[in-house]
Amino acid sequence: MKNSRNRTDSLLHAKSYSFALRMIRMTKFLQEDKKEFILSKQILRSGTSIGALIRESEFAQSNADFINKLSVSLKEANETDYWLNLLKDSDYIDENSFNSIEADCGELMALLISSIKTVKNNQMKKENTP
Repeated sequence: MKNSRNRTDSLLHAKSYSFALRMIRMTKFLQEDKKEFILSKQILRSGTSIGALIRESEFAQSNADFINKLSVSLKEANETDYWLNLLKDSDYIDENSFNSIEADCGELMALLISSIKTVKNNQMKKENTP
C-alpha cells in the first residue's frame, strides 16, 4: 500500500536512517574501545530495526499492515531506549553521548506515535464518511 509520501514520512525515513548509522558507529566504539559485545549487539539490532520497519511499511498491504509495521518500529525504538539507559548506567557511554542519542531516539518515538495516530484517525474518518 504505497502511500503518497508526505513531509513527515520523509522526515521519519531520514531520521531513522541517520539514527541507524549512529547505532552502527556506537557499536563499533563499544566493541573496539570498550570490548563490550553483548549489549552492543542488542542495541545494534533494535536500533537499526527501527528504520528497516519504517521502510518495510512503504509497501504495506493495508492500513492495518502499515499501522502494524510502524507499531513494531515503535517497540524497537522503546527497546533501544532501554539499551541506551543500560549502557549509560553501566558507564559504557558517558552522559553527553547518552543525552544526544537518547534525544534522537525520543524524537523517533514521537514521530512514530504521531504517524500511527494520523493513520488511525484518517481511517476512522474514512469509515464514518457515508
